[in-house]
Amino acid sequence: MSTTTTVETVKPSKANIGVFTNPKHDLWVAEASPTADDVAKGEGLKVGEVSVGIKSTGICGSDVHFWHAGCIGPMIVEHDHILGHESAGVVLAVHPSVTKLKPGDRVAVEPNVVCHECEPCLTGRYNGCERVQFLSTPPVNGLLRRYVNHPAIWCHKIGDMSFEDGAMLEPLSVALAAIERSGVKLGDPVLVCGAGPIGLITLLCARAAGAEPIVITDIDEGRLAFAKELVPSVLTHKVVIGASSEDFANSILSATEGIEPAIALECTGVESSVAGAIQSVKFGGKVFVIGVGKNEMKIPFMRLSTREIDLQFQYRYCNTWPRAIRLVKHGVIDLKKLVTHRFDLSDAIKAFQTAADPKTGAIKVQIQSKD
Repeated sequence: MSTTTTVETVKPSKANIGVFTNPKHDLWVAEASPTADDVAKGEGLKVGEVSVGIKSTGICGSDVHFWHAGCIGPMIVEHDHILGHESAGVVLAVHPSVTKLKPGDRVAVEPNVVCHECEPCLTGRYNGCERVQFLSTPPVNGLLRRYVNHPAIWCHKIGDMSFEDGAMLEPLSVALAAIERSGVKLGDPVLVCGAGPIGLITLLCARAAGAEPIVITDIDEGRLAFAKELVPSVLTHKVVIGASSEDFANSILSATEGIEPAIALECTGVESSVAGAIQSVKFGGKVFVIGVGKNEMKIPFMRLSTREIDLQFQYRYCNTWPRAIRLVKHGVIDLKKLVTHRFDLSDAIKAFQTAADPKTGAIKVQIQSKD
């Protein structure tokens, strides 16, 4: 076992616990690794790793899905499994090989470990790593714990940024990747489908990128009202469940006074929403799908073909954290309003119930460990 440099001023004060689910869809809080004693002694760290005391973690829709459904596509919960991948905290211990972080540094955790050897890694698109270990995606345990060991290279310094904002850098990274790869430019008319957390952050990014006009859609009036409060200039459309994609497109045109979106940023992954986005964009436009959907779906193929519409997809993100930190630190993107509910780690079950229930009006629920 390697010797490590341990914390002198910041020591773990409580036992490590985590938030678990399993194939039976149970949800519970229990002891987790590494132990507080191991963290205090700096034991168990591998070359390049640090121990992080997690302070804030956001609940993602995928966390709720793994709990309720037990899977997302081929990613299946087969054993007791720790959730969570939107986290920030403080460095508690470092391996001697780590030179750019020290105990006491505040960091946001980018929740992946990649091989650095496959073609996607070597070409800078490490989100496509063939051997990626993405925390919270089965079988890799997540970050909803008091203490976690993680490669220092994926722990980004956040300075005096709040831990809440630090945890929000993960969903912001999703939106930043979408804005970059979809090619949203100043003055582009943009459609954002879905006013959940990712849709709302994408809305903020599209506005910061200079898109105009922007329309956001949802089936929930409360979410649309929240979007209007977040970005007062945004146009909103309440989706009529069961309406045709043609009717959806006509409603978007009505909202924009006849301006066809150049780009649709689809944040739901719902078949009808994807079809509506395809029907709505202009000739030569683009539908960029951020949302995660079912394994197979029907789309209006000939609409894509005869209108030369590009249909593009996104899988996670890469190389976004430094940009995300700059945008939040300097106030270009303000994420504070999105955190609507906060719970202590010991109350994680209630936090998940709140996040999963649309009646609560929750946008982003965060689980915190303040000790």
